[in-house]
Amino acid sequence: MNSNRLLGILLIVFGVIIGAVAVTYLFSNEGLTGPARILGLALALIVLVGPLVGGGIYLTAFGGREAAQQQAASQQRKLLNIVQTRGQVRVDDIAVELQVPRAEVRDMIYALVGLGVFSGYIKWDEGILYSSEASKLRDLKQCPNCGGAIELTGKGMATCRFCGTEFYLS
Repeated sequence: MNSNRLLGILLIVFGVIIGAVAVTYLFSNEGLTGPARILGLALALIVLVGPLVGGGIYLTAFGGREAAQQQAASQQRKLLNIVQTRGQVRVDDIAVELQVPRAEVRDMIYALVGLGVFSGYIKWDEGILYSSEASKLRDLKQCPNCGGAIELTGKGMATCRFCGTEFYLS
């Protein structure tokens, strides 16, 4: 659990405790009249409990998003390490190893290409991802799979017109 989320939970608990103490004090003190109790309760809720609980909810939600981002980055690092150490790997094997759907593996590959940290190519019909040195791909004129012409299809990406193999440049 990250620190923002933990701090948020603590703020919520602290706010609820302060609210309970305020309610107990205001309604057990016999020297206070009805309007004074309501005014005291409103002030306690607005000045103390509201900001604490509201801040706690915000930090808890922010911490949850932060944790999800850290998990996605961790998965991308694992994917990058798998491909770079093995040189070639089946997309299905990556999905099983990372315990994510195949479509999410594809999205992670595109994210790594977009970040400029992965270069290589993938044969979607065979489901094999290849790591390759960027200099080899930049000088590549023909597809190593079928010998067809390669076209640039996007930022850092080229595709063989004939077999559909995608090449990623960093």
